[in-house]
Amino acid sequence: MTDDSNRALAGVRVLDLTQFEAGPSCTEALAWLGADVVKVERPGSGEQGRFASTDRPGVDSYYFMLLNANKKSITVNLKSPEGLETVKAMIAQADVMIENFAPGAIERLGLGYDVAKEINPGIIYAQVKGFARGGPYEKFLSFDMIGKAVGGVMAITGDPDGRPINPGPTIGDTGTGLHMAISILGALYQRGRTGKGQHIEVAMQDAMINYCRLAYAVQATTGEAAPRRGNEVIMAGSAPSDVFLCAPGGPNDYVYIYTTRASNLHWERLCEVIGRPELKDDPRFATAPARSANQKDLDEAITAWTSKRSKEEAMQAIGAAGVPVGAVFDSKELSDSEDMRARGIFQTVQHPERGDFLMPGWPVKMSGNDVPVECSPTLGEHTDEVLSDWLGLSGGEVEALRDKGAV
Repeated sequence: MTDDSNRALAGVRVLDLTQFEAGPSCTEALAWLGADVVKVERPGSGEQGRFASTDRPGVDSYYFMLLNANKKSITVNLKSPEGLETVKAMIAQADVMIENFAPGAIERLGLGYDVAKEINPGIIYAQVKGFARGGPYEKFLSFDMIGKAVGGVMAITGDPDGRPINPGPTIGDTGTGLHMAISILGALYQRGRTGKGQHIEVAMQDAMINYCRLAYAVQATTGEAAPRRGNEVIMAGSAPSDVFLCAPGGPNDYVYIYTTRASNLHWERLCEVIGRPELKDDPRFATAPARSANQKDLDEAITAWTSKRSKEEAMQAIGAAGVPVGAVFDSKELSDSEDMRARGIFQTVQHPERGDFLMPGWPVKMSGNDVPVECSPTLGEHTDEVLSDWLGLSGGEVEALRDKGAV
């Protein structure tokens, strides 16, 4: 364990009643910043994401492990009177409480904000939902792809003449969770000045709208809904702005090349790299609008060069010339990268049943925060430790709760 002085959120206690991805993404970020995050799970089955996606029955799923690193796990039966009272006692000791159950579920359990703030007026009480309270869909269930559909993400993803596409990254879940994490940090800072807690709510639909801000610049310009533009940037007007085939022609052997619409500087540099300096004076490519209008001819000229090189070779040559470029790296290439591992972007943790597991950690580097990645907890692993640390319960008192089916 690291020294508390090197943990940005040392001393912050987070009571985590989240499941699947949106909520756990938030609390994992707080844990990576050094908060003491305690995950409350159902005895026997745990939270739904723990075993739902596993390839080995009864063994923690990789899905769960990726979303719950650096946390502690306790098991509490929230439908037991003693279990409910135990959680209420933990609320009194917590700085933050967060949940993302189905709409209305936490209130039916008797742990709504009105209850929590009565117990602890300074509590930061956070709720992640699919749809906003008071809206027409507030009682609807939501998952990542639903949030992206209703928040405008899918409408601007895909080819112009094709169907809306669900982007691969789970920004509906993790993106919403990180919006909540940022808001919790703001609330903690504010409480440091005012001494007051507060209620925070974020809906997936609303967070996805925030991710689509540039679409509204396009809409304001055209008066129409922002369109799908394939691999081009949504603001359009730039060319090249696409992926180009590289050798040897595998499924991810592509490099993305972008030249700004603000000037011809990137374009002229690219012409030199691909050995076609004469294209700088070609009227078809003399300006950004002209390049966009003649994109087919442009793409053919660039592909003639990229297709003879690997994506790494193309990226190195083009990037070194001062042109924005990126090879299309897949998950295996990234996790195998010596650079990524050396910088701690990927770290290996040890799971009691899975053994070594390589996973992404917190990507932000801070001189005052040094929290190594720790494996996700096994179900109820820290029940005795947490109830002793947070509530001062003795071993005998914890056993008494266990005998009553409360923990």
